[in-house]
Amino acid sequence: MNVESEQRSKGQRIQTGIAILAVLSIVTHLVIRYGMSLPGHASNIPLWIAYTLGGIPLVWGLLLNLVRRQFGSDLLAGISIVTALLLGEYLAGTLVILMLSGGEALEDYAVQSASSVLKALAKRMPSVAHRKSGGQITDCQLEEIAVGDELVIFPHDICPVDGTVIEGHGSMDESYLTGEPYEMSKTPGSEVISGALNSDSALTIRADRLPEDSRYAKIMEVMRASEEERPRMRRLADKLGAFYTPIAVAIALVAWFISGDPVRFLAVLVVATPCPLLIAIPVAIIGSISLAAKRAIIIRDPSVLETIDTCRSVIFDKTGTLTYGRPELIEQIMAQDVDSDYTLQLVGSAEQYSKHPLSEAIVRAAETGNQNRLEVTSISEKPGEGLTARIDGHEVRIISRKKLALSNPRDVAELPPLAGGLECVILVDDRYAATYQFRDAPRTESREFVKHLSSKHHIDYVMLLSGDRESEVSYLAEKVGITDVRANKSPEEKLDIVREETSKYGTVYVGDGINDAPALMAATAGIAFGQRSDVTAKAAGAVIMDSTLRKVDELFHISRRMRRIALQSAVGGMVLSIIGMIFASLGYLPPVAGAILQEVIDVLAVLNALRVAIPPKVLTDY
Repeated sequence: MNVESEQRSKGQRIQTGIAILAVLSIVTHLVIRYGMSLPGHASNIPLWIAYTLGGIPLVWGLLLNLVRRQFGSDLLAGISIVTALLLGEYLAGTLVILMLSGGEALEDYAVQSASSVLKALAKRMPSVAHRKSGGQITDCQLEEIAVGDELVIFPHDICPVDGTVIEGHGSMDESYLTGEPYEMSKTPGSEVISGALNSDSALTIRADRLPEDSRYAKIMEVMRASEEERPRMRRLADKLGAFYTPIAVAIALVAWFISGDPVRFLAVLVVATPCPLLIAIPVAIIGSISLAAKRAIIIRDPSVLETIDTCRSVIFDKTGTLTYGRPELIEQIMAQDVDSDYTLQLVGSAEQYSKHPLSEAIVRAAETGNQNRLEVTSISEKPGEGLTARIDGHEVRIISRKKLALSNPRDVAELPPLAGGLECVILVDDRYAATYQFRDAPRTESREFVKHLSSKHHIDYVMLLSGDRESEVSYLAEKVGITDVRANKSPEEKLDIVREETSKYGTVYVGDGINDAPALMAATAGIAFGQRSDVTAKAAGAVIMDSTLRKVDELFHISRRMRRIALQSAVGGMVLSIIGMIFASLGYLPPVAGAILQEVIDVLAVLNALRVAIPPKVLTDY
């Protein structure tokens, strides 16, 4: 635990201790005064203790904030504590101490409760690794792993470090880290990431990073930052407090001036103590963080919840946000007199054994076309040589355009012109049969999602911003219905564009690559897709663990719902407090009764704020 975290934890314990002390002091005071019928000064001793050990630290903290020109909505509470002391209204003052410190303690408890979803991540990592040395496999602690060590990942083990496969063929489930709902094939040379779940085959990897520098450890840092960092939770409260505080002080001064009784001043301020602002709004924010975490959305900066629904511009990166981040077979360009269905059946049957990135796209296309797999009698996939298979009496080769020019130069003339995206060349019985073209296909919901932004979320402006080629970006933009396209942009250029747009509108930026990190930080609300980059996750205000646009829509709705319920709790509490202030100014509410009334208002405000953590039936609208 770092120094800042230790200080924060110490502060939390102090606030909780003050709240407990205030409760004990109030109970003891009531027992001595009414149960034992002792003189008033004897019953006030517990309250003096509460003032000495609890009130002084709280007021001192508020004075330091005043020196720093930090005028928070808790200023009224500090004035009430001092005024109650000067007027000898120790019980009323102790009740305010309880309200102020209790709000802090409640907020800390809410933070811990909300973070329980995040803590589940820590349970996944193994405590030991299986190190291979001199043909022997021994267990070692994770902190003993060095870069370059050979580690064996047994079936169904979790990978402890980022590394490279050096022996074995298999697959790993990386969806817990990337959000992608499929297993990634692994073969010698493949990268593996810590936290990924191995499938049925043992793999030997070379450690490329230390465990503390690996992907999963970085993700855990993101989670801990989300859990530990004390957010500036009262921006909304301070905006409301800027109006509320002068009104409360004015009513208190007028009551004092007209009645000539300073106790009226205290009574008004005690009722005015802005606990609906101090407690209800943080509870609503923490509840929304908890709800978002349960929906696989990690809120790193709570300001995202306050601002995202007010933004009027959305900027998308291309790959992995509006697209799946994986190739899809979009075109089969056949040679003359070649049957496309049978060729796809042959190629799909061969590619089920391949580890090439395009193989899954071909297999998916064959399955979509209901192509039955044929028996493969032999198969070979040497690095750089493509794939060769014997199927149904035919020799099938899947190679690149460059390889075709070397091995079958006579067939080059039959190739179609180069197009955007990726491609592979198919030979059947050593004759050119087809060219398959691939692109990173748009998500099925992309067009509908983009279209609904203006009507459902008041988004006036949508941009597609990418470092990819113009042809690729324009192709996607046409598919999803975006007219403003910026391609071939470096991270620095992306940053400049986002800054310019953010200066004109509240801007949401959605990205998933390392080159998106500066733009994510510059936007009003930065959203990172998946966990492909720890740098990106740290730069974003929110991280979508399940890489779907529906989760982005859920975040919009969680934000809107949080603002609505927080405002209901805060404004409703303030209205009730103002009514109470009026009664106190007329002399109908003494300070202690006013404090009790304020506690009732607090309970109502907090109960309403707690509704935000209850999952609604629907969180999307497209």
